Amino acid sequence: MGGSSYLHFVVMAQQGRSPTQQPRNIKSQNITCDSEFHLMRLSEDTDLQPILFGLFLSMYLVTVLGNLLIIVAVTNDPHLHTPMYFFLANLSFVDICFISTTIPKLIVNIQTHSDVITCVGCLTQMSLFVMFLVMDDMLLTAMGYDRYVAICHPLHYPVIMKPHLCVFLVLASYFISFVDSQVHNLIILQPTYFNSIEISNFFCHPSQVLDISCSDSFTKNLVTYFVGAIFGFLPVSGIFFSYYKIFSSIMKIPSSSRQYKVFSTCGSHLTVVCLFYGTGIWEYLGSAVSHSPSNGIMATLMYTVITPMLNPFIYSLRNRDVVSSLKRVYRKKI
Repeated sequence: MGGSSYLHFVVMAQQGRSPTQQPRNIKSQNITCDSEFHLMRLSEDTDLQPILFGLFLSMYLVTVLGNLLIIVAVTNDPHLHTPMYFFLANLSFVDICFISTTIPKLIVNIQTHSDVITCVGCLTQMSLFVMFLVMDDMLLTAMGYDRYVAICHPLHYPVIMKPHLCVFLVLASYFISFVDSQVHNLIILQPTYFNSIEISNFFCHPSQVLDISCSDSFTKNLVTYFVGAIFGFLPVSGIFFSYYKIFSSIMKIPSSSRQYKVFSTCGSHLTVVCLFYGTGIWEYLGSAVSHSPSNGIMATLMYTVITPMLNPFIYSLRNRDVVSSLKRVYRKKI
């Protein structure tokens, strides 16, 4: 991710399906599919299915509720109508959409003991996953720029971070994310068939779908490295540069108490950035060094489930403004 490194990992094949099974051809002329893919199961143990169902359903509900509370607080409290909280509300919305692209299908599969997903459903899931993944990336970059301006150029902050600039940054993030997702779709839909119906993941991960497509190697490498560099490396570089300037400014402040106060204003964002990109790097390094299925599963679950679930807790627990706003909204409703 993080940053959108489209990463690889290996998982167990579905039980009861022959490893020598011949791939099905999927007709994709006119961008249509008439076949099905098979996703992996997290466990073949039937006794674990109710536990997994309850666990992922609970995590999904907590994520949606937590991010909705952030959106409600920012929307209803005029004190939070600032660029930082505008980006935060959009990040919460994207996190809800991001986790909704994978977990509901996983929950249904666990409940129905099925691993089947249609070709159209798979491509749709992959497209939405890429779009919201990149959107997360872009919004974190915009939030890093906002913190840079607020700390390094506080006197010019109201002039630079005007509402129309904030709206432009969000709209540009949506546009870039949409373009990236469509690039993946166009590359994958170039051939007339796929070389396998097995998706080595519990959802249609872009790298896995790209692996089983019959696109030529040059095209796959172009998507993996070039597109990944543009939509992954550049945002990460922007965030690192912003925090380099922020830390340089903080070190020039003589008072340690003021240093702590300034640093705390960007502590939540820095925590989310480290969590977001850290899990992505973990997935990438894990897939490159080890072929253990458990490593790939844990890394994927971290940034597709755990990170969106923890974001509202990180921002609310470390932010008195959000907590106070939620209390005021609650009192009004009561």
